[in-house]
Amino acid sequence: MKEFPDSPRTSRTTRVWPPISVVMPVLNEERHLREAVRQVLAQRYDGPIEVVLAVGPSHDRTQEVADALAAEDPRVIVVPNPTGRTPNALNAAIGASRNGIIARVDGHAMLPEDYLQVAVETLEATGADNVGGIMAAEGVTPFEKAVACAMTSKIGVGNARFHTGGEAGPADTVYLGVFRREALMRVGGYDEHFQRAQDWEMNHRIRETGGLVWFQPRMRVSYRPRPSVKALAKQYFHYGRWRRVVARTHEGTINLRYLAPPIAVAAILLGLLVSPFFWPALLVPAAYVAAVLAGSVLTGRTLPADALARLPIVYATMHLSWGWGFLTSPPALSKPPRRTTPA
Repeated sequence: MKEFPDSPRTSRTTRVWPPISVVMPVLNEERHLREAVRQVLAQRYDGPIEVVLAVGPSHDRTQEVADALAAEDPRVIVVPNPTGRTPNALNAAIGASRNGIIARVDGHAMLPEDYLQVAVETLEATGADNVGGIMAAEGVTPFEKAVACAMTSKIGVGNARFHTGGEAGPADTVYLGVFRREALMRVGGYDEHFQRAQDWEMNHRIRETGGLVWFQPRMRVSYRPRPSVKALAKQYFHYGRWRRVVARTHEGTINLRYLAPPIAVAAILLGLLVSPFFWPALLVPAAYVAAVLAGSVLTGRTLPADALARLPIVYATMHLSWGWGFLTSPPALSKPPRRTTPA
């Protein structure tokens, strides 16, 4: 974790809109980067905005697009991220930023025009250290529409409000996030050990140090789901794998919502292994299939027929990939314990 330079404390009692630094980890975003930055700079916000792009070693023209944006507008700053990893990019961008409020935005995010204004109003009204809203999955292809449905359903992602919505209030974590700089300084920024789940992990440390993380459903950010079974399985496998690393690092942070997928995977595998010797064991995987089919019919009623047909595959891919990633997460991924110097 890194140290960041001090920044003046932002007043929460004045209506002068404070300056905001928008930090963006960027890798292979040639298609979306220009539009994402344009949406940030076009925000309906009366305070100063700067955009810091931390660019990793991309396989497309992302670096050229980022450099062109910086040449066109002095509010855009480009810094290198040689590792290409998200937490490293975020720390590099935060370190190069100058303002007391820092908003994390992804290189393909589509922000509503009042996103930053709502964020600042919420920070001021609640005293929170971090505010964020809804990861609004929106698909184009039939498969993407099925994934978007699953990612906004409790059957797909449990009761996480940043996926499913709900009332404003304190939360364990939120999507993206708009932070007070002093909160990031207090916890040392993003922990670069965590290749995934770094948002949840840092929000945990913010809360552990007395800070407040606040869910604001008015902050709704459009998100494009993965376009194929393979890409979705890879995404959720790594989610499960790294969520277990977080659980090993921070005891007591796991609950039934996170344990349900690995329990389901273990039960299905056990049922299949035992079935040659005890055929009723097949009732376990059969019950899971029936539950997925019933859940798909229940949650996919508004989907077109071609998307609805793909929804059971999407649910199964998300559940089983997450669960398998959690079960097979190697101890070697665990964060090394902090060494203490002998007295």
